[in-house]
Amino acid sequence: MSDKELKRKAVKVMDILKTVYPGVKPALEYDSAFQLLISTILSAQCTDERVNIVTRDLFRKYLSPKDYVDVETEELEADIFSTGFYKQKAKNIKKCCLILIKDYNGQVPRDFDKLVELPGVGRKTASVVAGNAFGIPAIAVDTHVKRLSNLIGFSDSDDPEKIEARLKQLLPESYWINSSHWLATHGRNICIARRPKCFQCIISELCDSYDPDSVIKYNKKKS
Repeated sequence: MSDKELKRKAVKVMDILKTVYPGVKPALEYDSAFQLLISTILSAQCTDERVNIVTRDLFRKYLSPKDYVDVETEELEADIFSTGFYKQKAKNIKKCCLILIKDYNGQVPRDFDKLVELPGVGRKTASVVAGNAFGIPAIAVDTHVKRLSNLIGFSDSDDPEKIEARLKQLLPESYWINSSHWLATHGRNICIARRPKCFQCIISELCDSYDPDSVIKYNKKKS
């Protein structure tokens, strides 16, 4: 398939997903760019559902970067323990907040390159914050986006940065932010790892990994 054909396919897939998942938004719950930054740092190797449970109390206790800097490391570790890798996450959060206070007057920078420089912030986290908090076109490649991009045929790489670059080549900039949400939502609801529901998938005919046998087996099982 030529790049031109693949671009048409990518847009068609996103247009279909857009109709199925209107009004998509991040699964993480937040009220500010700063809260989204903390939530996304905590979400590394952790489910969004677990992070949301933790941040309900966390965001009532810690209202500003200074609160995270002032608290004892052991106390912060205990507060975020259930998100996993809590020691490294607590260390990164405290360092990140110190930089926010020192260099950005306690505010989250709107510049993507400055976001990536913050401790605990990679391209995915920076893309989540830039896109959803500030409306800056960005594509966040999480496990769902990575998996579906390869299954559908947009990419053939395991490298999130290469997948991000490829999706940006295939999609108009106006699709970038929501494409992550559409793919991730479809990954959670239909294209589930290990047990994809191809028989319910509205983009199955556009997917390189579509398995007609799974539909036949499902129909036989129902009858």
